[in-house]
Amino acid sequence: MPETCIVLIRHAESTWNAAGRWQGQADPPLSAHGRRQAAALAGELAGEGIERLIASDLERAAQTASILGEALGLAAQLDPRLRELDVGRWTGLTRSEIERLDPDLLARFEAGEADARPGGGESRREIRGRVRAALPSLAAEHPGRRVAVVTHLGAIRALLPGTELANAGWCRMPLSSGRC
Repeated sequence: MPETCIVLIRHAESTWNAAGRWQGQADPPLSAHGRRQAAALAGELAGEGIERLIASDLERAAQTASILGEALGLAAQLDPRLRELDVGRWTGLTRSEIERLDPDLLARFEAGEADARPGGGESRREIRGRVRAALPSLAAEHPGRRVAVVTHLGAIRALLPGTELANAGWCRMPLSSGRC
């Protein structure tokens, strides 16, 4: 059976990205710049042969997917397993506000401690478990297809540690063969 190809996409810029606010599972919409980013990304992905479009159900990812889907002729399927890391009481705060509120916890979180719960929310270990269970399931639902997954930087890092993608950035996710 041919392997499913997963294209991971970080949502376009939200209003809170623009303001430097931590979003977690909050639901700010795309900024005007983010809508332009998503439209440009649709042009970039036009030659990738995307056959399915799946997105986090958070507004910034769903809006990005909607813009992509309109351009690519695909309807987005929303999946809450692809949500961003829940940052609890840090939601809506800037990094400097978080540093004043929880300096020790922020230091542990930024050092990569797997069980640190930012703002009392979800640990990196928990998001890894959630997102790493979702991808094989999605691949099995769409065997041999090229699937675009619009999600969040925390979810992408849970799948591919160390990955840095700008808003509306994308990469291919190697599954078993490493090719896509």
